[in-house]
Amino acid sequence: MPTEHVPAGPHRSVVSLVDRAPTITGAEIVAELVPPRQFAEASLENYRPDDAFPSQAEAVQAVASFWASAERPSRRGLFRRRPETEEAPPGLYLDGGFGVGKTHLLAAAYNRAAGRRYFGTFIEYTALVGAVGYAGAAKQLEGAALVCIDEFELDDPGDTMMMTRLLGDLADAGTRIAATSNTPPGALGEGRFAAADFLREIQGLSDRFRTLRIDGNDYRRREVEARAHVVDDLDAAVAAVAGTASLDDFGAAVQHLSTVHPSRYVKLIGGLDAVGLREVTPLSSQTDALRFVAFVDRLYDAQVRVLATGTPLDEVFSDEMLAGGYRKKYLRATSRLVALTSS
Repeated sequence: MPTEHVPAGPHRSVVSLVDRAPTITGAEIVAELVPPRQFAEASLENYRPDDAFPSQAEAVQAVASFWASAERPSRRGLFRRRPETEEAPPGLYLDGGFGVGKTHLLAAAYNRAAGRRYFGTFIEYTALVGAVGYAGAAKQLEGAALVCIDEFELDDPGDTMMMTRLLGDLADAGTRIAATSNTPPGALGEGRFAAADFLREIQGLSDRFRTLRIDGNDYRRREVEARAHVVDDLDAAVAAVAGTASLDDFGAAVQHLSTVHPSRYVKLIGGLDAVGLREVTPLSSQTDALRFVAFVDRLYDAQVRVLATGTPLDEVFSDEMLAGGYRKKYLRATSRLVALTSS
């Protein structure tokens, strides 16, 4: 059941996530394939490399060179072998830890590109295929100068095969592909699946990207002991939000996420300036935890503040989860929750 609404001040409103049942169309998904608003002005010029980590400056040059080479597009295909004399592969893969600026650089590539281009998370592209079918998605993206994929995810072999095929078809037509992840492409899926076909697909993907490792510290967690903030009076904090906030019991909100496809989370939080979660508790189900990760990603993209009581949100993932195949996803969510609760 939704939590009771808190009286809101002038020009403020409080809603409940569990009262929302959003739908989304293929056209709406495509319309959202742009960088998150905090990266709308991202450029190579306003990326600030850390001198302590030379790979960050190297990444800037790699993105600049990658897009310069796009003026000489190859139609050999993303997953086909190229002659040793070919200057650059059609894919650029930025690997690195959390908060080292991968998304900034990916958005800079998008903003630098001329012509039609798209920017989205892995789940947004798979959601597009789910909404309009493979042929419809390929048709929509056909002819794009650049397709950017942030946080490349490989949570099941089916999605892997589909994305491999889609990116290959796009690159065959001359589209450049840029992607980020917290795992090098040769190691994607490690600890999750061991099927030979799956591993062969990953190797093919790896061969067709120029991979660049970006080292550095997480700018969202500047202090070693940075923690997710817990508010003392949630009702007061939510009521003080200038704009629209949601307020729900944490358990009810997590349960509601199971009724909404992750592709619709962007509309679930539409129009919200803050999300209030009452009595947060550790997550016991990995399925719930992965949905919550997807939800956190959308909150972070939209820069929606998070106000919470109970267990600090950076402690909701168990040690067992953090030791498993989805470790990097949970750590990324933790990093983002620290930032969202501290803003």
